Amino acid sequence: MVVEIGNIQIGGPRFTVIAGPCSIESESQFQTTSLSVKNSGASVLRGGIWKMRTSPKAFQGLGREAFEFIQKIKTQAAMPLISEVTDIRQIEELSSIVDGYQVGARNMHNYSLLKELGRQSKPVLLKRGFSAFIDEWIKAADYVTSGGNSKVILCERGIRTFETATRNTLDLNAVVYAKKHSGLPVIVDPSHAVGIADLVPQLCYASAAAGADGLMVEVHPKPSEALSDGPQALTLEGFESMMKQLEKVLGAFDRGLNKI
Repeated sequence: MVVEIGNIQIGGPRFTVIAGPCSIESESQFQTTSLSVKNSGASVLRGGIWKMRTSPKAFQGLGREAFEFIQKIKTQAAMPLISEVTDIRQIEELSSIVDGYQVGARNMHNYSLLKELGRQSKPVLLKRGFSAFIDEWIKAADYVTSGGNSKVILCERGIRTFETATRNTLDLNAVVYAKKHSGLPVIVDPSHAVGIADLVPQLCYASAAAGADGLMVEVHPKPSEALSDGPQALTLEGFESMMKQLEKVLGAFDRGLNKI
């Protein structure tokens, strides 16, 4: 199955990279990152407008005050945007800004939200809950598709295990299994899976080799100054380097990047 975000196909023969900051922090940060990841080969933007955080004291996103400059930068970069929706009330607010809704891991079991997204026309990127079985993840997607919205993309982002060396454990078994049993496109978020920027490129290559349909990668101009998830974000230069190597890996499997 192929799902379109804007005019970009995910699930077809070409490999799609979604990239951008965890949180949209300012106009200059988002503009710099967007233009850079596009030049490096990404075809879809990501960026949190509202952020669901473990601590209520952590940065929760700019919210609607960012709408005007986000629209301007989207037009300038000529790229579609996907952003997390954390509450049913945000769906309508975001509808004029985003080209796809992201459901974060904490909301995978939020069936009220999933049902409402099933009534929408925009695609939904559904992240796997960090303690969810693969079957639960696929059934969560069914809540969206049964509402009439068939445009669902599954995203493996690592699960909690007994291992503590990394933030989570990337489950490539789930990628292969979901590709064979769900009929939906499956992408990988290695940034959240590992939580360590130095390890992200290798997990990108492994995901491509496992047959994923694409990646979602966090990128920031100055990760040390990021307001959320800085340790797992690639620098602009690091992302460019990763993308060059990724094209070689994809070439070994007779695949190419989905570029604008």
